[in-house]
Amino acid sequence: MARSAVRIALALLVAQGLIVGVWAAAWPRSFYDDFPGGGRSWVSADGPYNEHLVRDFGDLNLALAVVTLVALIAFTRVVALAAALGWIVYQAPHLVYHLRHLDLYDTSDKVANVASLVLALVLPIVVLVGARRLRPDQQTARAPAGPGP
Repeated sequence: MARSAVRIALALLVAQGLIVGVWAAAWPRSFYDDFPGGGRSWVSADGPYNEHLVRDFGDLNLALAVVTLVALIAFTRVVALAAALGWIVYQAPHLVYHLRHLDLYDTSDKVANVASLVLALVLPIVVLVGARRLRPDQQTARAPAGPGP
């Protein structure tokens, strides 16, 4: 897998985390009522409004975006793996939950919801698979040749 694919996947994860994170953390009621936008409303269909829960969801996404931004800037193996694994641990159960609750949505929302959640899981998998091609995080320090002090 090309290093450019890893960069693109990391950048998309940063964007996703920032957009969802800022919206949910700063404007939780709007996120609850209006996500994903375009006249759709996926969050409010799944239960009563809980400001604390929506803000925490936003904060989680912001935290993952920050770690992923560090991975994108450092572009080293361990940091990229940490970001990828964090997203996978978050997105896999998130996808499973929504797959089990598709009855809340009409057909077009079902398709869009599943497609977006699958993509949100595929991106960190791309990073995970491609991270093996990245440079290690630390170079092994070598002792200077010759007599020491």
